[in-house]
Amino acid sequence: MLRAARSCAFLTLAALAAATGCGKKEEAAAPPPPAVEVAAVVQKDVPIYGEWIGSLDGSVNAEIRPQIEGYVLKQVYREGFVVRAGEPLFEIDPRQFQASYDQTRASLSQYEATLANAKTTAARYRPLAKEKAISQQELDDAETKERTASANVESAKAAMEKARLDLEWTKIVSPIDGIAGVAKSQVGDLVNRLTVMTTVSQVDPIKVNFSPSEQEYLEWVAKHGSVEKTLSANEDLEKGPLQLMLADGSVFPHHGRAILIGREVDAKTGTIQLAGAFPNPGNILRPGQYAKVRVSLDVKKNAILVPQRAVSELQGSYQVAVVGSDNKATIKVVKTGPVDGNMWVIEEGLKPGDRIIVEGLQRVRSGMTVNPTQASAPEGGGKAEPAKTEPAKETKG
Repeated sequence: MLRAARSCAFLTLAALAAATGCGKKEEAAAPPPPAVEVAAVVQKDVPIYGEWIGSLDGSVNAEIRPQIEGYVLKQVYREGFVVRAGEPLFEIDPRQFQASYDQTRASLSQYEATLANAKTTAARYRPLAKEKAISQQELDDAETKERTASANVESAKAAMEKARLDLEWTKIVSPIDGIAGVAKSQVGDLVNRLTVMTTVSQVDPIKVNFSPSEQEYLEWVAKHGSVEKTLSANEDLEKGPLQLMLADGSVFPHHGRAILIGREVDAKTGTIQLAGAFPNPGNILRPGQYAKVRVSLDVKKNAILVPQRAVSELQGSYQVAVVGSDNKATIKVVKTGPVDGNMWVIEEGLKPGDRIIVEGLQRVRSGMTVNPTQASAPEGGGKAEPAKTEPAKETKG
């Protein structure tokens, strides 16, 4: 009996030791809480923008056409480079125009000689007619010849001026300062008044065309006043309300203002044509580019913002992970608003003081304990302060 009791006690102790050992192994195998980076939500006033797709165009686009017909002798300018007003672009073979000019100049000299002779004759006949040495008819004929010779001289001068202009027009010059485009006429081509040889565009300032809807236009007027007030050429463009978003997502550093408003709303599209002008130092922007035009229409006061990377999308809904004071994560569905830089306005679902996960979100499930560390880099699309903490309220879920 004593031996049996001892054996039973030994087995019991062995079983307890085995159970204790298994518990330690199980406890050692439990994974540590996932490390995440958190940041406090940001609260600030956020401007609400209206945005429209726009196309850039030169403020002036001059199609270069010849005033005469002839063969292109030379291309003088460099395509894509800045040219100044009066700078030559092409040369047309001038030989026939030089010959015409020389001929009209010779004709003028001949008519001037005839006029001088007619004046001399008329001057000599006038005293003779008074003395009745010649008839009045002879004096009248002499004066008629003088007037005819004078008219011939004026006509010859006009013809010579026309020939001189034709000769000048063999050098085709730029009428404006701007960027010269690709040549559409080559050396040896026969060109005339209908030929577009190239285009010169003035791109500083540069024009952008866009078409807001009727409702957006009315919101603009309510915010900034009548568009017509901004059409003055004397106003500083930089003080205008327009901003330009480029194709790479960057914001053009210069502001612009409206310079044109359409006469009517398009009944088919419900939009109205507008054009803005932007300073373009260095001619960075070029005609034909597409960009977004935006203008502030309102300001959302004390908006709650989170980094865009803290928001995940699942089946059309947006979610963020909020870390509580007990380091437990809660997945919350939020309603998103407009974007401000790399921040997203949250309309519903968050409150001031919430900490949200900005890194490691994919490893977190609702109710999981996490190991949070403060995000090293400040988040935000501009100057902003962390939202002021309000007393915590119980939230369901």
